[in-house]
Amino acid sequence: MMKKINKVKIRINGKIFNLKPKMTLKDVIIKYKIPLKKVAIELNKKIVNKQQLGKIKIKKFDKIEIVHFIGGG
Repeated sequence: MMKKINKVKIRINGKIFNLKPKMTLKDVIIKYKIPLKKVAIELNKKIVNKQQLGKIKIKKFDKIEIVHFIGGG
């Protein structure tokens, strides 16, 4: 009998993604090649401290918003 692998369904910038359980927010950033220096990250409507990314476990139905900084004037 094969072991069923549960996926964690989350939303990133409005799109639904299925991730492996026990991933951290840092794992997600690496997986999707998000440039940390140019973004702000919001998890469930709260800004995330980038030093904490490796400690924050992704849970089912988390909503992640990634905002890119754009220069201009």
